[in-house]
Amino acid sequence: MRNHRDLDETECITRAQRGEVAAFTELVARYQDRIYRFLVRLTRSQDDALDLTQETFLRAFQGLPLWRPDARFTTWLFRIARNLAFDLLRRHKTVEFVALEDDADAPDPTPGPDAALEMAQRLRLLDAALLRLPAEHREIVLLREIEDLSYDDIAAVLDINLGTVKSRLARARRTLIETVPNGLEDLP
Repeated sequence: MRNHRDLDETECITRAQRGEVAAFTELVARYQDRIYRFLVRLTRSQDDALDLTQETFLRAFQGLPLWRPDARFTTWLFRIARNLAFDLLRRHKTVEFVALEDDADAPDPTPGPDAALEMAQRLRLLDAALLRLPAEHREIVLLREIEDLSYDDIAAVLDINLGTVKSRLARARRTLIETVPNGLEDLP
């Protein structure tokens, strides 16, 4: 038998649906970092994000027999994670954001100290601007710009139409550009 790491996503999902725990474990290994990163940025709590990541994969495991390939697996996972996060945020009545980079204050060894300081300051400004965005705009920026999901995938994750994705993203970007001095064009 081949190593599960060598399986493509479809084959891995099919085997996991048949009850192969090792195949599901491989799916978790492939996607847990992305789901965790999305959740920690959405909830601003590493502990909550860790719990929600585990809950996301538990729900995915339970729902996997019913999953059909008419939706991408990653889209389905992000939708589960997003729903769990917003349930938590509604219970806590908080909507906060965490820095884009955990080490935003640490200068990159390649640029000079002035460039690193400027970049760290701009990232802090961006984080502050993201904090001021409504949750629906912040999540759409995270899914598009950080997780690099397509507009169609974002629409599926958020259960909204494509036009709404585009308009929310445009409004969020406009707000960010107006809020962050010197625009966003040089940010990583």
